Order: sequence, then structure tokens, then C-alpha cells
Amino acid sequence: MIEYENLRKVNQRFFAEFKSSFDEFVNSGWYILGKDVTAFESEFANYCNVKNCVGVANGLDALILAVDAFNFPANSEIIVPSNTYIATILAIVKAGHKPILVEPDMATYNIDPSKIEARITAKTKAIMVVHLYGKACDMGAISQIAQQHNLEIIEDCAQAHGAQFKGKKVGEFGIGCFSFYPTKNLGALGDAGAVTCQDNDYAKTIKSLRNYGSAVKYHNDYVGYNSRLDEIQAAFLLVKLKYLDEITAHKRSLAKIYLKNLDDKFIKPQVHPDYFDVYHIFNVRVQQRDALKQYLLDNEVKTEIHYPVAPQNQIAMKNIITETDFPISDEIHQTTLSLPISYFHTEDDILKVCEIMNGWTK
Repeated sequence: MIEYENLRKVNQRFFAEFKSSFDEFVNSGWYILGKDVTAFESEFANYCNVKNCVGVANGLDALILAVDAFNFPANSEIIVPSNTYIATILAIVKAGHKPILVEPDMATYNIDPSKIEARITAKTKAIMVVHLYGKACDMGAISQIAQQHNLEIIEDCAQAHGAQFKGKKVGEFGIGCFSFYPTKNLGALGDAGAVTCQDNDYAKTIKSLRNYGSAVKYHNDYVGYNSRLDEIQAAFLLVKLKYLDEITAHKRSLAKIYLKNLDDKFIKPQVHPDYFDVYHIFNVRVQQRDALKQYLLDNEVKTEIHYPVAPQNQIAMKNIITETDFPISDEIHQTTLSLPISYFHTEDDILKVCEIMNGWTK
């Protein structure tokens, strides 16, 4: 069986360093916001080419705190892609604002810049982009729109650690929100997240918000949260951050095999020199997606769907998103299939997947 993911195999090469980090953590006696969180924040900020990184409990909290820190007027509008994972939209709602959905570009699956301006109103305060599957959005066009309309940019970078647009990394264009969920290219051994930014004052606000709204113990300046990056997860992330470029290079090499060997009956990810893709997910699209998924499972290849239900069609959004006419998003959700492309997969694994897929007859 070619598994879609196996986190033990992914992390096995790091076990010895993890154990050393754990022993040091336990013996330190300092278990909340200690030296490992501080060190990881510094090193990840350097990796992302930004001044500040603030570790938080998970990727959803990173998004919520990022929105909250701007202190927008209640019920402000925030533009967001219609085909994102629901966490992006939950963050807008939980922060007390209204998500305004914009269709993606079918070629990239990311928000279509040409459709953004038509959705901007006097209430619009930000564009929340999502670098889906490990491909950066067209941040040139989006940054220009944001500047023209005086809008903030919040980047959902959960699937795109190290992805680039024209040589600039995601998280450099606005406020970067990262998830280190275990399946991510840079994955912790539990939940973890971070917010990155250039502005020192904004970073101070995030640091207070994550810690009950407090910068000085027992003195609370904001209505805050308890959303601190765990010290032990920071220690594990410090280990893996050293290997992130290697992990990315491996996944890019596997993606090249798919791109070269898969039949053109499958719609493959677009490749363009302006984009450095990190392939958190390698998806294809095909009309008979469910039949292909079952065929692959019958031939001992496991796959996933990211995602089977568009956010506007979720029961939780019934009274929040009243518009439902998003045909491009619906088409993506109905036809996308995610293929194995993990750090533990070998080139032979991917060649085998290609061979099996190419033998599928519709």
C-alpha cells in the first residue's frame, strides 16, 4: 500500500534530535514561553525574511489574532477566496467580521485578482489571501489593489512554508499566518502556529493577545486569548526548521515526476517561473474524481480530497454566507484529488502511482 501520509515515517529521521530536545526541555523546568519559543520565533522570522514572528497555539488562532490585532470596526468586510479551507473563514467570523467571497483562478486555485475590486465596498478593510496547496498567490496584482484601496493584507500561509512569488516569500507581503499542524511541510508533533510581520508594534499586540491580552504579568491591556506556542512544540520545530529546505526540495522532486509522467487526461498543477511552489499538496483534477479515488484505493494507493465541500456549502455557514453562486469553487471541490507527496515517499512510489493512474480508463 502506498499511503497518503504516515507521520511516524515523516519524523523518524528526527527522532534522536527530538529526544535530545525533549530531555533538555524537561530538565529546564520552564515549560511556557521559554527559550525554545524565543529561539524558534527568531529563526522562523529570519527564514521568512521578516522582522517578527510570534508563536501561537495553532493556525486558526494565528488567523484570528491577526485580524483582531487590526481592531477593525465591528462587522467590517474581509475579502477571502471561495475555495479555501473553512478555517480561513472561521477566523473572520470569530473576529466579528463578514467574509466576502471571491472566486479563484482555475489555473492556480488561488484567489483571482481580477475579481477582487468588484467586491470592495466602503466596509472592506482587508484582503485575506490563501496560498493554497503550496503555491503563492499573485501578490503583485493583489498588493497593488490593496494599496490603491488602503486595505490590509493578511496571508494564510498554512500550506505554503517557503513558497515564493517573484523571489519573495509568503508572509513578506502582509501579515503571515502559519500553521504547523503535523502534516504541514514544517509540521510540529501537535498543534502549533505563528504570526509573522514587519511592524514591531503589531507584533507586540499579537504577543499580548496570545497571552490573555497581557504584556506585563497581571496587567491586561486587551481582551485577549490563551494561545501560546507550546515550548515543547517550539523545540521540535527548531529541529525540523533546519531541514525545511531539504523537505521542500524532496517534495518538488516528487512533483516533477508527477508532472512529467502523468497523462494529460489529468489536469495537473500549473508551473510558472514567477512561482516557487512547495507542494504541500499535489492535486489533480478530473471529472470522475470519486471513481478515480476508488480505483486508486483498489490498487493500493491512498489519496485525499482537499476539500470535498466548499465553505459556503457548509452547514456552519448557513446563516453567515448567504451567497451560494460560486461555480468555479464548486467545480474545484467536485473534481480535485490530492495524490501522495510526503517527505517519506520515494521516487519509485510516485512512479508507481503514475503507472497505476495512467492505466485508469474513464
